[in-house]
Amino acid sequence: MLFTFLKYLQPTHYFQCTDVNGNSIFPKYHLLEESVKAQLTKDLLFSSENAQNYDLSWQAIQKGYVGDAERFQVFETLPLVDNYRFIRKYFNSVWVFYVLLLRLISFKNPFKEISAWMRSKNMKRANLAQNPLDRSAWAFFNSELISNAPKVSVIIPTLNRYPELTNVLKDFENQSYSNFEIIVVDQSDDFNRNFYDQFKLDFKIINQKEKALWLARNTAIKSSANEIIALSEDDVRFEKDWLFNHLKCLDFFNCDISAGVFYPEGGQMPKERSFFARSSQFATGNTVLYKKVFKKVGLFDRQFEKQRMGDGEFGLRAFKAGVKSVSNPKAYCLDVKAASGGLREMGSWDAFRPTNLLAPRPVPSVVYFFRRNYGKKRTRLSLLRTVPLSIMPYQFKKNKMAMVLGALVTVLLLPFVIFQVLKSWNLAKNKIKQGPLIETLA
Repeated sequence: MLFTFLKYLQPTHYFQCTDVNGNSIFPKYHLLEESVKAQLTKDLLFSSENAQNYDLSWQAIQKGYVGDAERFQVFETLPLVDNYRFIRKYFNSVWVFYVLLLRLISFKNPFKEISAWMRSKNMKRANLAQNPLDRSAWAFFNSELISNAPKVSVIIPTLNRYPELTNVLKDFENQSYSNFEIIVVDQSDDFNRNFYDQFKLDFKIINQKEKALWLARNTAIKSSANEIIALSEDDVRFEKDWLFNHLKCLDFFNCDISAGVFYPEGGQMPKERSFFARSSQFATGNTVLYKKVFKKVGLFDRQFEKQRMGDGEFGLRAFKAGVKSVSNPKAYCLDVKAASGGLREMGSWDAFRPTNLLAPRPVPSVVYFFRRNYGKKRTRLSLLRTVPLSIMPYQFKKNKMAMVLGALVTVLLLPFVIFQVLKSWNLAKNKIKQGPLIETLA
């Protein structure tokens, strides 16, 4: 791991894994292009040269490096104080104190820990998202892929959301890139084939009787005869160049996945997602990829049916297989968050927020995903970091004060929260015993 303390703060992050060849995501600084090096700053407050170089590698990834320089496979152990300096530089001071507490209650030497924590106090907080790597070449890039005009299969599963789907399909009617078909897998109770006649679009309509999101997406992927797949949803909005910018990204970065950015309707794009970078997320509501990715890693795991994180698991599987995925802010979506329909009808609004005090927290598929890919220890660290912050309702997810209040409320509700987590842990065991339900794509 680049810096050891990342295991406390990002225990189940894609970038803590290596690919099939044993490569991390982090490039060796001395092998970076000179134009990239010029945009990074060596921090001499780190006491060891290794820590300084690892910090430069971290800077490169966080500022949007997506090149193919040789990457680290093995990391040297760093001085304790440099680990504290690193988290002070890139994380809120509350999380620095959180790490200190975890270290102390896990019987680390308290004199060494507190001394290193105190000695790191001169490290200033940095915000790398303010100065991403230069991408001026994007504006002048003429895409050969777009010139060749390949046909794209756009996949939209829908369930009881015809009003919201109307707006989505209108956005597709206005797309500047026009060579696409839309494969709709309609699971609505009152399926209405005539609904689609009002739109001037090339449709393939599949009426699926079973309410199953990952089955729907897998079925649509198998039914596509095209080599490029676009994944969308029935409650999003986007601009006319959405598909154009996804295709341009595939070509510009010579990547396999263009991972679009989501943000809530009425909100603003997060600063850290506002520039091109290696993607650490995979969202099935806003992604364009080559079909060969599914041939390489398989379809979506149906262990996530009627629950959450199926797209996150697929994204990690692709990451581990060495598939190059780029976060693309030019192809953004507004997330409408329809109040009904879709997964709402299956009892799941959010992965970490149950519908009642006796329901599992998080939904068992999340624990299944974490345990299969990161092990029990990392899963416990992830739950310790995320569960207390999930007490407050979804609408306050981005409110810092509400999150702090949620942590305090957790103490009052501790018996219920422990019950919820243990219930989720035990239900995930059954999924782990059964194993993944991943169909291969011929």
